Amino acid sequence: MNKWIASIVLGALLVTGAFAQQKKRVAVLNFDYATVQSGVSAIFGTNVDVGKGIADLLVEKLVQGGTYRVIERKAIDKIIAEQNFSNSDRADSTSAAKIGRLLGVDAIIVGSITQFGRDDKTTSVGGGAFGGITRRYGLGGVGKRNAKAVVGVTARMINTDTGEILLAATGQGESTRSGATLLGAGGSSSGGGGGAFDMTSKNFADTILGEAVGQAVNSVAGQLQQNASKIPTKTVSIDGMVADVTGGTVILNVGSRAGVKVGDRLALRRPVREVKDPETGKVLRRVESNLGVVVITEVDEVSSVGTYSGTTPAKVGDRIRNQ
Repeated sequence: MNKWIASIVLGALLVTGAFAQQKKRVAVLNFDYATVQSGVSAIFGTNVDVGKGIADLLVEKLVQGGTYRVIERKAIDKIIAEQNFSNSDRADSTSAAKIGRLLGVDAIIVGSITQFGRDDKTTSVGGGAFGGITRRYGLGGVGKRNAKAVVGVTARMINTDTGEILLAATGQGESTRSGATLLGAGGSSSGGGGGAFDMTSKNFADTILGEAVGQAVNSVAGQLQQNASKIPTKTVSIDGMVADVTGGTVILNVGSRAGVKVGDRLALRRPVREVKDPETGKVLRRVESNLGVVVITEVDEVSSVGTYSGTTPAKVGDRIRNQ
């Protein structure tokens, strides 16, 4: 009875895992905000990285939407640090596609912030937004008129195989209310210096500017989710080796970066001999013997675990390929 229950549970896990793996994998890079940087500094009293804030918000919305599998920020930061990509490189389609390939994603999303601030250009925001007497945003240098926030963002979804732009999305947000300042009393200045401001917080979302940002990001997220079908389905060719064998469980030296997914059924083969060109000595063909099938149960970026079934025991060095 216990074995029967265990089989049912394993089957359910495999089906659930396989379904999750069918979602396209995407990564979101920090948005470029060079064109609005001076305005950002005026609003916050310092240079806050609103490009990272917009990217974080977009990731949050895409995860909630459930259309994509979204790569964690830590993985992106690691690849960018290792490859020494500059901010300008990340905005370039070719460089972004390269980052995407290193991450093993189907598409990568890059973008720019085109508007961020007031719709009334004649009214000065003023200084003192950080570190004022009240230690609250926006209570220093208040202009005479009520402020209304406008935010514009553009995003591009890039095919990591070809560098082709699959979709260009545009989002516009405008506050539906007015106030003395764009940030009002929404948030404390603690930790504001050095770009540590959290745009995903409810504190920011409740401000006039946060309201406009939310509208713009929601619009872009909706367009990205509606156009998931534009990302082409890859035909993955898996070629790896058995790195460890324990009974009927094998560990392979290929993982998600190579396209391996939970639920995959892969052929286990053993090299028999090589056929060489008698004139040049070049290997023309490798003859392999089919031993059995490996069903993948666990996957990380660089390895995978599977259950092997076959007439001949598996051993380290056996090849693993698509059936």
